[in-house]
Amino acid sequence: MAEESCRRIMVVDDDVFILEVMEELLEPEGIGVVAAESGDECIAELANGFRGVILMDIMMPRKDGWETIQEMIDRDLIEGNVVAMLTAKDIPDAELDCLKEHVIDYITKPFEADEIVALVKGYLNYLP
Repeated sequence: MAEESCRRIMVVDDDVFILEVMEELLEPEGIGVVAAESGDECIAELANGFRGVILMDIMMPRKDGWETIQEMIDRDLIEGNVVAMLTAKDIPDAELDCLKEHVIDYITKPFEADEIVALVKGYLNYLP
């Protein structure tokens, strides 16, 4: 089942609706979804060994997506992960300039269902 474990992504978003939609779109494609409702939950999943594709919301309470990525870097949890921002912001924040080497894509909400599935499948190809 090693193949199966490689086909998991983490969605980090404080909007439970987004988490549910991503599960509904990706699980029928054989892609497991780990849902994290905050940056802290994301860090905890990474500390417990999650490695893979991470779709990261930017605007979240307490710790935003950029702060979460910075903590991933500071705690050596970035290695082995592919991070894409998934956000309602049309224009990338200035923080993207500082962290762009760690971010593969910037996806704006709302997104097309077939587009997000295709993007995630493509991101999975970047994993070792």
